[in-house]
Amino acid sequence: MSEPVRIPVGDQHDVLVGRGVLGDVVDLVPEGVRQVLLVHAAGFERHAAVVGRRLEDAGLVVRDAPVPDAERAKTAEVAARLWAELGQHAFTRSDAVVAVGGGAVTDLAGFVAATWLRGVAVVHVPTTLLAMVDAAVGGKTGINTVEGKNLVGSFHPPAGVLCDLDVLATLPRPDLVAGLAEVVKAGFIADPRILELVEADPAGASAPDGAHLAELVERAVRVKAEVVAQDLRESWLREVLNYGHTLGHAIEQADGYRRRHGEAVAVGMVYAAELARAAGLLDAAVVDRHREVLAGVGLPTADVGGRFDTLLEVMRRDKKSRGARLRFVVLEDIARPTRLEGPDESLLRAAYAAISAC
Repeated sequence: MSEPVRIPVGDQHDVLVGRGVLGDVVDLVPEGVRQVLLVHAAGFERHAAVVGRRLEDAGLVVRDAPVPDAERAKTAEVAARLWAELGQHAFTRSDAVVAVGGGAVTDLAGFVAATWLRGVAVVHVPTTLLAMVDAAVGGKTGINTVEGKNLVGSFHPPAGVLCDLDVLATLPRPDLVAGLAEVVKAGFIADPRILELVEADPAGASAPDGAHLAELVERAVRVKAEVVAQDLRESWLREVLNYGHTLGHAIEQADGYRRRHGEAVAVGMVYAAELARAAGLLDAAVVDRHREVLAGVGLPTADVGGRFDTLLEVMRRDKKSRGARLRFVVLEDIARPTRLEGPDESLLRAAYAAISAC
């Protein structure tokens, strides 16, 4: 990709995708901003420093706000600490938050921005593949509680999102591979070309300098942008982006958030495919393709087994449930998502048995 690509998310915000574009963060900060809270996680200090210097060079006052890494950042305690920082430095509605890091950081920073003075601007600079194609785009924000993931949150579209593909070279390979789960998800629900590119070169798809990585990121962002532009607050259309997430979130919680989000979602997608097959909606060939594509890039396709009752209890608390009825995004075919409401427990158990490793 020679020139950065600007992808509009309706009239809400743009996503800039390119290489060597960290310095362009200033162009996404709204006019009139006087000071910025720079929220970043451990491991991304170098990128945060580049962003911070660029903002200072533009005349902005930068307040540095490091937070814990990954899901440990998404707590009420960390959010309260950031609110305190905003209050101590007299942030007004014309100031902004800039988030540099993975999906947990953009979720947290977006939530803090949404709730401070009932909403200040936030700019996301995602530094992981997962955040670039999913968490940072679209305006969903949130923190976790003991009872579940992202149960406390709000919809707060960012002022802009900046995806610099060069930062992926510093990402540990397991994290890059995990991020591919959301890319593959976009392929299954909307863009079959993504699946073709991954199948043609699985190793290249999971390499920061891979020949198709830029196109994969751009295509995945466009899928999310098109859906979000039509459905900001998650009615049925936006729910298709949760493909694989109902069981995936349950696995994350059951594992104490020690498993990477993308790994859990990969298993969740295979589960959703098996559930659709059990319900008579999906051909076996498409189910098998789930396993082949995901395993081809090094993602898991099975759970440890023997803990369905625990996972079922967590799934019943999922945001997508309605009353006592579970709701799943499933496929009738590739790029043909639909909703499966209140499936019989026998189908749920059969699908889990099909993905159990023991």
